[in-house]
Amino acid sequence: MSKVFDNVSNNERSFAGIPQLSLRSQIIGALGSAIITASSMYVALRMSALPWPTIFVSILSMSLLKLFGKTTLNEINVTQTSMSSGAMVAGGLAFTLPGLWITGIWDKVDVMGQYFWKVLLITMAGMILGTLLTWFLRPRFIEREKLPYPIGVAAAETIRTGDEGGRKSIVLFGTMAFSAVFTALRDSLGWIPSAISSKWLYARNFQVGIWVSPMAAGIGYIIGTLYTGVWFLGALLSYILIIPVGTALKIFPSVDAAAEFKNTVGIGLMVGTGIGILISYIISLFKKRTVSTDGESSNSSQSINKGKKISTGKLLSVLAVAVTYVLTVLCGLSPVASALLIAGVFVASAMSATITGQTGINPMEIFGIIVLLAIRLFVDLDATDAFFTAACVAVACGYAGDMLNDYKTGHIIGTNPVAQLVSQFVGGFVGTVVAAVSMFAVVGQFGGVGIEYGLPAGQAFIVSQMVNGIGNPVVFVTAALAGVILYLLKVPVMTLGIGMYLPFEISSAVFLGGLIRLVTDKVRPNSVDTGNIASSGLLGGEGITGVGIAIINMLLLK
Repeated sequence: MSKVFDNVSNNERSFAGIPQLSLRSQIIGALGSAIITASSMYVALRMSALPWPTIFVSILSMSLLKLFGKTTLNEINVTQTSMSSGAMVAGGLAFTLPGLWITGIWDKVDVMGQYFWKVLLITMAGMILGTLLTWFLRPRFIEREKLPYPIGVAAAETIRTGDEGGRKSIVLFGTMAFSAVFTALRDSLGWIPSAISSKWLYARNFQVGIWVSPMAAGIGYIIGTLYTGVWFLGALLSYILIIPVGTALKIFPSVDAAAEFKNTVGIGLMVGTGIGILISYIISLFKKRTVSTDGESSNSSQSINKGKKISTGKLLSVLAVAVTYVLTVLCGLSPVASALLIAGVFVASAMSATITGQTGINPMEIFGIIVLLAIRLFVDLDATDAFFTAACVAVACGYAGDMLNDYKTGHIIGTNPVAQLVSQFVGGFVGTVVAAVSMFAVVGQFGGVGIEYGLPAGQAFIVSQMVNGIGNPVVFVTAALAGVILYLLKVPVMTLGIGMYLPFEISSAVFLGGLIRLVTDKVRPNSVDTGNIASSGLLGGEGITGVGIAIINMLLLK
């Protein structure tokens, strides 16, 4: 796809013995993470959305590093990795814990002194687990399966093209400027509708339309025809067949019942994919161990060195799991519930890694609900513990999606993944603290959570509705089994599930980008790189403007 740059360039800095890691990248990245985390918490609560800040922080990192002297693509990537990490931590909290106010469990806004440390600990546990698990998922999804990770590709193109200049730079920044202006006219001035739909169709239970979003079209182009086609197939099944036809034929007693059915099927397919990923991973480990045993005698010195590296990795992994176990118990979860939570995060992170890689969408709150419901099959959780469990999973899954996008960027431009790992942990640690403080601060400023307070927190509302259970268990189990089988048959079934779950407007906008990719591949097959650059600009313009509007609104308390 693109040139891989030399990891041992003489221009690269080194810090703490880690190539491509620099002290200034950590300082700039940590400060940036604090700002992006705070703004992300605000926009997640106010708009029930969370634009990926990856492109925004890529450009910001490039600008700041060049301001302070010579830099390299890899140092920019490492800095960007740290800056973006806190955004998904904020999303994991904003999409779950405000449900405690929505349900009245927390009936006051000034509860920070009482619950801050518990929120901080459960968030830290999610961040540590997300960091650990994503490191082990990186070789599979980035190097072997080569999932698209459209946000990561866009960031790589932004960094590389912005540094090179020339015609590609004109394409990148031209589309970025167009997308930025378009987004400002839509979100700030309201001159462009956010979505186009038909009241006539909605009245007849055809809940269809299209999200007016350059970013969505750009994601669709980068993902390609296969994934967008399967994604859109899920949307067609839900919104053209299940809801309108199922209701008209009295298969379902109401539109709400039909919607619950399609959501249950969609979530079941996603869960099945997660189980399929786990099964596939265990099989690959078994095969790898068998091959390693057969060839062990051929090179004993390499085996010894490899064994030492594996032992160190295992030791750090065990330590990280032990720390997170203690943190979750300190939050009030029972020892059994904590153990089940950690096991659930393993599966959910794999699901998050897959769906983010295939679609650029990361429904972290859904993974939180899934694990929560699974744990409740074995132990009782009160409402507070249920929300804390969902929050931990959501943070870990959001963090996993962010890290793998950054790893994808690094893989394209040749960044040392160890430097990225350290950078991500530093930015994530800062983001964890800022996210916890920001959540209480924003809720306290607005006086509560809900539409009436100006903080809709749509995802947290969904979590609060789902805390008490999922739809028909027979439908759910059947869909989950289908998901396992289809995944093992190499069908991108999680993409099908996300298409069934998400609103049709989002799916159709992404599919439009996939159609454009299909046409351009046939008409101009050599224009893929230019198309990816233009798509990166569309993602970047909307992402930058979305974050910028959020920061301005936060400062103005609008």
